[in-house]
Amino acid sequence: MGVFVFLPLVLPLTALPIARLAERHLHPRRAARLLTAVAVILASCSTLCLGLLVVVGTAQLPGNPLPDSWSDPEVREAVPHDQFVGKAAIVALLLVAAACAYAAARQHRFHALAHRTLDASPDRSEVAVLRDTSPYAYALPGTPSRIVVSTGMLACLDPAEREALLAHERAHLAGRHHRLLFAVRLAGCANPLLRPLMSAVTYSTERWADEEAARVTGDRRATARAVGKAALVSRRASAPPLPAFAAGPVPRRVAALLGPVPPDRRWPPALTPTGVAAYVAAAGTALSALSALNAAIALFLALKAATPL
Repeated sequence: MGVFVFLPLVLPLTALPIARLAERHLHPRRAARLLTAVAVILASCSTLCLGLLVVVGTAQLPGNPLPDSWSDPEVREAVPHDQFVGKAAIVALLLVAAACAYAAARQHRFHALAHRTLDASPDRSEVAVLRDTSPYAYALPGTPSRIVVSTGMLACLDPAEREALLAHERAHLAGRHHRLLFAVRLAGCANPLLRPLMSAVTYSTERWADEEAARVTGDRRATARAVGKAALVSRRASAPPLPAFAAGPVPRRVAALLGPVPPDRRWPPALTPTGVAAYVAAAGTALSALSALNAAIALFLALKAATPL
């Protein structure tokens, strides 16, 4: 297994340059999907390698449920510095599990509370307007999916801006942005080095919805005004763990809407900083997957050889 088991723990660093460049130079739809895929693969590989290290670490503990042969010197030699790293991996994997469980529970609680609130209302329309002076608007996935907006938010927007708001939230639901955000949030919990990708995907999904709203309404300036107004009035409101209308770096969103429609390229040109960063991230992701696979196979062969028939 050697040093290969450690590479996926640090290879997420190769994705950091593309996080900022993708949100600036790629179409937001492409950026959101690319960054989410990279984050999920890198997080899965690093978690797998933590699990492999935990197997070696727990095999040395008294009273462990694993076969005694798994703590033989031949097995321990498969991992460099096994005495320290194996035990540290146990703590790290427990922290990863706790962080992922907390993120999942927080989102589930918000979903359940929001759906209970809407179920108590006789209105079953797509847009649920809540009588609340606090300004907010968000897309609530489920069966059926709903758009939740407060009267405080609607009071701040004119008719054209309200149309842009609703088109924005419909884009979140149609693009299933909540799944992308939840996946990259779990990836950040699994490996802290991936947390910059969380903010990048959040921004990209908001920009994606902004562009869809501008396309549907045919008015980029009205969409920009709606985004700016919503951010000003909802500055103090707590953000839900779901796509919200006033999320992300608002000045950059407004500036992008006041500019031209971004080009929809499948991959950035190779001889550009974004293209180089994309290839570096792709190479790091591929190397992480190969390293995790190599470590898993090596440990499996070592354990199989040490286990009596």
